[in-house]
Amino acid sequence: MNKLIEMIEQAHSVAILGHTKPDGDCAGSCLGLYNYIIDNYPDKETVVYLEELPHSFGFLSGVERIVHEFEDKVYDLAVSLDCSDTDRHVHFGPIFRNAKTTACVDHHKSNEGFGDFFLCEPDTSSACEVLYKLLDDSLISRNCAEALYLGIVHDTGVFKYQSTSPDTMRIAGALMSKGLDTQKIIDDTFYKVSYNQNLLTGHALLHAKLFLGGKLIMTKLDDEDFEKFNAGKDDTEGIVDKIRVTEGIDVAVFAYRLPGKEWKFSLRSIRTVDVSVIATHFGGGGHVRAAGFNADDFEPAFEKVLKMAGEQL
Repeated sequence: MNKLIEMIEQAHSVAILGHTKPDGDCAGSCLGLYNYIIDNYPDKETVVYLEELPHSFGFLSGVERIVHEFEDKVYDLAVSLDCSDTDRHVHFGPIFRNAKTTACVDHHKSNEGFGDFFLCEPDTSSACEVLYKLLDDSLISRNCAEALYLGIVHDTGVFKYQSTSPDTMRIAGALMSKGLDTQKIIDDTFYKVSYNQNLLTGHALLHAKLFLGGKLIMTKLDDEDFEKFNAGKDDTEGIVDKIRVTEGIDVAVFAYRLPGKEWKFSLRSIRTVDVSVIATHFGGGGHVRAAGFNADDFEPAFEKVLKMAGEQL
């Protein structure tokens, strides 16, 4: 028996937390653990605290029971998933801090360690893959498997990123054996886009520019771009990955303005630049090949990104 399962079995109440702006791996790991607990330990009070999920994740079991607002409650156990530090819990932070015992399961290189139980595997594809290895496969239901599979799909770019290992594929295969509709999961949550999203993406691609002798590509979207195409911030999904595959480049940078006038930067690299180092400089984080951060002003932030990427190149 591993320590996490032991802590779950000893707890009467469990809170599960992920990071702000939850992506596929965050949502998948949180709902994967949630379904595992309610399937095998139905007597426990188990609650997931997350911000709103993308609409395409609505098919996951338990999504309708996610709590989106802070509750002043003390839990026997709080589990943090896919979070490199406690600041990423945002307004749910006190739930983790006030819990009687805490656990952290993650895969981010920048995670320095927190929680009474801590497991971080930076070379593993996703938090979902790390979590799977802590669970008993024979007790994983279809609902649990569906969530874990979605998380692995999203954090591996449908099994194409360098973090995809033979273990990743074996685990994905084990989850598939639970009877998943894998084509629907991949198409509906990773590839499917709206018409307006296509227009926004096309605009971003048309205005992309090359830097550092063609080794870095950048594009950005401002408020008027979203208004012009009647698109929202969720419609930016996938843009950075589309420019990432431009021939000859090693680094892709995509930025857009957030509602509070802050800029959100997404960074990707192919083989040379460690973009997590750049993101960490700005207080963000991520992985060697995929990272992100927020900045108050675009121009000085992008100039610093250029400088740091150029030094690595």
